[in-house]
Amino acid sequence: MSNFYEELKRRHVVRVGIAYVIGGGLMIELIDTIAPRLGMPDWVPTFIIIVILIGLPIALLFSWSYEMTPQGLKKTHEVDADDSLTPSTGRKLDFVIIGALVLALGYFVWERQQILVAPQPETAEGTPAFKAIAVLPFVNLSNDPEQEYFSDGISEELLNVLAKVKGLRVTSRTSAFAFKGKDTPIPDIAAALGVQYVLEGSVRRDAGQVRITAQLIDVETDSHLWSETYDREFSNIFVVQDEIAAKVVEQLKVTLLGAAPTVQTADPEAYALVLQARYLGRQRTPDALEKSIALLEQALAIDPDYAAAWAGLADGYINQAYRGLRPYDEGFRLAREAANQALALDPAYAPAYDSLANIAMLYDHNMVSAARHYERALAIEPANADIVSGAARLAAYIGRLDQAVALAEYAAARDPMNPLANARLGLIYIYAGRLDEAIASWRTTLTLSPGFSGAQYGIGTELLEKGEPQAALAAMQKEAIEAYRLLGLVTAHHALGQAAASEAALAELIEKYEKEWAFNIAYVLAFRGEADRAFEWLNKAVAYKNPGLVASAIFPLFANIHADPRWLPFLESIGKSPEQLAAIEFKVTLPE
Repeated sequence: MSNFYEELKRRHVVRVGIAYVIGGGLMIELIDTIAPRLGMPDWVPTFIIIVILIGLPIALLFSWSYEMTPQGLKKTHEVDADDSLTPSTGRKLDFVIIGALVLALGYFVWERQQILVAPQPETAEGTPAFKAIAVLPFVNLSNDPEQEYFSDGISEELLNVLAKVKGLRVTSRTSAFAFKGKDTPIPDIAAALGVQYVLEGSVRRDAGQVRITAQLIDVETDSHLWSETYDREFSNIFVVQDEIAAKVVEQLKVTLLGAAPTVQTADPEAYALVLQARYLGRQRTPDALEKSIALLEQALAIDPDYAAAWAGLADGYINQAYRGLRPYDEGFRLAREAANQALALDPAYAPAYDSLANIAMLYDHNMVSAARHYERALAIEPANADIVSGAARLAAYIGRLDQAVALAEYAAARDPMNPLANARLGLIYIYAGRLDEAIASWRTTLTLSPGFSGAQYGIGTELLEKGEPQAALAAMQKEAIEAYRLLGLVTAHHALGQAAASEAALAELIEKYEKEWAFNIAYVLAFRGEADRAFEWLNKAVAYKNPGLVASAIFPLFANIHADPRWLPFLESIGKSPEQLAAIEFKVTLPE
């Protein structure tokens, strides 16, 4: 055996194996890092890894069978001792191994720097190492008040392009726009948003002309770092936005690690329609969603290669399907087609991956696919608070509650004026059993948006968990959305021993909302200890494809049926058993 090992060393099989393993491992890590950024299909990194693994025994066999000589490569058994270059080849392989180790160590150090989470890194002097900025909604100075969507859209486009600059922390749209129409002093806005700089301005659009005035303010010194007015043809709108973004980067002395990001260009008329569609779509009313989709279709008729318009369609269809405004199967089918079309045009368009992740979670109930889409979206836009918030939900649904809390807290901190971000944080605190923090988050949500859908119900649910049914009932009775209010009354009256009132609320809930709320009906029945009826309604939820099923494994009101022998088989049947969820890989890290 010792002679065989000596022969392995003499023929450099051991050295070749070490060099191959180090180099192959480094290549696998690099592929894992760059594949999402390049928009590669999921099978490409897997295929490369398989090729590398297959290559190892081939490299070892080649090293055993062949040797380098002054005459070139020969089979080992044909080489005379005088012609062998074994010693010099060994030294060369040693250098290769050392070089590979240095590269691997350097890559490891770089990767660790990317992963380290430091929400607000500081220099030795205690000054923030990043530059934090808010882009406030530009004021509409057009004669037509209907042009409000255009001034808002210009602001949002500037915000989006600046958010892609590494070294800038840009406040999310919802929080930056929370001060629109309010006479709030700039220092107060900056303090609320935690920023050092503010970009504000105005927009005047008149026929084919546009005037944009922008000014960058240093909040600490209350001084204008830069201000400029642009009078241009509307067709040059994208150039103006790129110039403003470049000026901000220049004034803030941000070092670019590559080419400066730019606004996605399109036909100007289609661009204006997309801005108007976004403005309407955010209202989330049935009429506004329908008009938004119609405008996006008009934009695509003008410019069929406009990725942002396709992604907007995907979002609109998801919202329609989720709210029962479009047949469920049709809505999600159209959304998937639109999102895939957006990515066919722009493989690095993060919002389209976000849409596909939502479809995978809520419609396909495919957590593996959702994880891959969120990983890609966050590799492209790691600081996008909306996408981080969605990823937090996925982490919760697959049982990674610590990760979910960290992601949701990050999203809420980066978008503090966003009621939805705070509501999602409250829900994830519920899943994690952090009751007081959940109630605090829901109350913040109500402060930002009185009457927010489900907020009072969330507070009431936590009060029930804390053993305070009377306070829970009071909260449930304040809930603005009837379906949530009825759900709350079922549980609160039951907890208070008021069986008739609980049953009356349940009957009304079933009569009005059977199909859309089957999953919710299942968990209130479980809370009441009615296991047989709970499983009956869970099966209905599966038949109705209720999106709520995604939270089956972690929703606290199912606790009473966890010991039932039907529970684990049910979870397994929908892909949500503990073993199935534990097998899902989901690798995301918090950005700086």
